[in-house]
Amino acid sequence: MTSHASLPRRAAVELIGTAGLLVVVIGSGIKAAEVSRDTGVALLANSLVTALGLGLIITLFGPLSGAHLNPVVTLTAWWGRCTGGEGLAGRDALVYAAAQTAGAIGGAVLAETMFGRTPGTFSTQVRDGGHLLVGEVVATAGLVLVIQGLGRIGRPKLIPSAVAAYIAAAIWFTSSGSFANPAGTIGRAFSDSFTGIAPESLPGFVAAQLLGGVLGLALAALVYGRAQRAVTVVAPGVGSLEQVAEKHPTDPAYEAVV
Repeated sequence: MTSHASLPRRAAVELIGTAGLLVVVIGSGIKAAEVSRDTGVALLANSLVTALGLGLIITLFGPLSGAHLNPVVTLTAWWGRCTGGEGLAGRDALVYAAAQTAGAIGGAVLAETMFGRTPGTFSTQVRDGGHLLVGEVVATAGLVLVIQGLGRIGRPKLIPSAVAAYIAAAIWFTSSGSFANPAGTIGRAFSDSFTGIAPESLPGFVAAQLLGGVLGLALAALVYGRAQRAVTVVAPGVGSLEQVAEKHPTDPAYEAVV
C-alpha cells in the first residue's frame, strides 16, 4: 500500500531506493572479493548483504512509492490497473522506470567511487549463453509470483522479508545469479566488478527478465486467480462497509469485490 504522495516525490523515492540497492549489491560484491579469494565465500557474503539491504529498503520506502525498485515490478503494477485492479497509470509507470534506471546507474557509480575505483567504467564480464537467459526468466518469474501471490492472499506486509529471502536464494539456485531487474542490470554494467555485466550482455538479460515478468503474471493468475480489489461501499444513512456489515451481517448486497 502506498501513500498519496505526488508523482515527483514517488519518483524521487524510486530513484533513491534503487540507487541504494545498487550500492548494496555492488559495494558488498567489491568488499567480498577484497576479503576473500574464495568465490563461494564471496557469493555467500554478497547474497546475504543484498537480502538484508533489499528488505530494509522495501520496508523503508514501500509506504511511499511501493518500493518497486524494478521496472518489471512496475510493469506488473501497470498491468494490474489495466485489468481492473489496483496499480499504476501508464504515465506513472514510465516515470517510475526512468527513475529506477537513473538511480541504478547513479548507485553503481557511487559504489565504484566509494571503493576508490574509477567510476563509470563498463564491466568486462560477458554473461552469455542460453542457460543463463533461462535462469533470468526463472528468477524474474519467481520474483513476480512471490509479490503477486502475497498481494492476492492478503499478506502484503510479508513482501519485504519474502522478496529479500527469495532474492538471496535465487542468487544461488539460478544459473544467472538472479539479476531479475532491468534497471539493476543496466546499472551493474557500469561496474567492472564481481557483480558486473558487460554491456553486450544487456539485451539478452533484459529481454529474459521481461519474459519472466509475463510468465510470473501468468503463473499468479493460474494459481491465485484474477487479482481482486476491495471496494468501500457507503450506504446512505447507514455508514461504511464495516458499519453496514455489523448491522446487516448476512446481506450479500453489501459485499463488493471487483
